[in-house]
Amino acid sequence: MVQPSKAHIYIVDDDPCIRDVISVFLGRAGFECSSFSGADQCLSLLRTHKCDLLITDVRMPVKDGIELLIEARSIFPWLPVLIITSYADVPLAVKALKAGAADFAEKPLDWDRFLATVQSILSEADISDALVGKPLTRTETIILRLILEGRSNKEIAHILSRSTRTIEVHRSNIMHKLNVDNVVELVKRAAGIDLG
Repeated sequence: MVQPSKAHIYIVDDDPCIRDVISVFLGRAGFECSSFSGADQCLSLLRTHKCDLLITDVRMPVKDGIELLIEARSIFPWLPVLIITSYADVPLAVKALKAGAADFAEKPLDWDRFLATVQSILSEADISDALVGKPLTRTETIILRLILEGRSNKEIAHILSRSTRTIEVHRSNIMHKLNVDNVVELVKRAAGIDLG
């Protein structure tokens, strides 16, 4: 079971009351929470700060929860997303699950079931490694592109005028951040990332 104090949860809902109630509830359960009124605020912080679970409402103005889910997972394909939906939005929740959501919870929330769902999702995610889930640096993004082109560490070192050892360290950090053990997993994980 993941230690709650290690998990940072992002909550996105255009209703401030719902945001506040969920934040207080999860905060009392030992989680660190950041809440946002819209998708763009969340995405902006997601690019630079740690997030272990994203909880989002489906129906929101400007950008809905499914659009947020898709964009968030293009930045971090391994990020678990929990969709909150009203009963009438079940078809949208199914669509969200097909888009990669970890699970969905119906409003009004059954708090015991909601907490169990959050804990279950986090227990399946590996957040024990300090690097897992952190954004790639600009250099790591360039190196990842070159790895995906099939370049060896030596070739990348020559292209970037760095030592082979430096490239090996960057490559190791990339593997840790993307939570993969080999190149095949790296290629699969990188397929969903926007490398600009």
